[in-house]
Amino acid sequence: MKHTSRSFFSFVLILSITLGYSQETSPKVKPIKNSVKETSAPPIFEKEQQIPAAPLTLVNTDTIIKKKDSIFQKTDRYGLRVGLDLYKLTRGLYDSNYKGLELVGDYRLTKKYFLAAEIGNENKTTEDDRVNFTTKGSYLKAGFDYNGYQNWLNMENIISIGLRYGFSTFNQELNNYRIYNANPYFQETPIIQSGQKFDGLSASWIEVVAGIKAKVFNNVFVGFSLRLNRLVSNKEPENFSNLYIPGFNRTYDGSFGVGLNYTVTYFVPIYKKKAKAVAKVVDEKIKK
Repeated sequence: MKHTSRSFFSFVLILSITLGYSQETSPKVKPIKNSVKETSAPPIFEKEQQIPAAPLTLVNTDTIIKKKDSIFQKTDRYGLRVGLDLYKLTRGLYDSNYKGLELVGDYRLTKKYFLAAEIGNENKTTEDDRVNFTTKGSYLKAGFDYNGYQNWLNMENIISIGLRYGFSTFNQELNNYRIYNANPYFQETPIIQSGQKFDGLSASWIEVVAGIKAKVFNNVFVGFSLRLNRLVSNKEPENFSNLYIPGFNRTYDGSFGVGLNYTVTYFVPIYKKKAKAVAKVVDEKIKK
């Protein structure tokens, strides 16, 4: 029995050692990794409102784009301009045979057109070799002016051409005269004193006017104009010609006359009006 127990114990010991060695020498198997990576589920977001994208336009590098470049809008003033003719006013200072006064004025209708008028009175004594006479009377001229000058911003200068219709009422007084002598061999004919008066005379004419007006101070303008006149009607007395007509000047026993004036005027603004903005089209090339 004792021998049997020893044998059983030895068998169990040998079996334990064999099992332990077999566990140590068995090949280790490496775990096979999955080649497919696990992908996590995408996060869930709330649905956003989609804005439609603007359509794309393919532009060539040489394409020309036209842009409008607007100019600063200016304001035009409208009103009445009144003043004096300095030429007639100062002529009496150096010419003892002349006295005269002329009032001038214009009113702006549109950007380019002006209503214009002159009213005056003259007292003129004319001395010629054969005749000496005095003319007294009043006149009125009315018409329009067209301004052809393109002003810059806030400028109000005028370079104009215009037309007038003039009308004058006057009288003539023949002071003295000398009879024409075709053969003055011995002596000149004597001067004959007359004093004869001719009343109720009148004349009308068309007048072409070219002139300028320049702003020198605030609302103060100076101007100069030349005038060419053509008689339309002329009521003359018997045995005497209207050699001088107030407002028309010398006729030289014909139908044409010339004149000039030099004015200073003051502008009275009544209202303002914005000028239309001018747009310029500018061509631009798109570069790379």
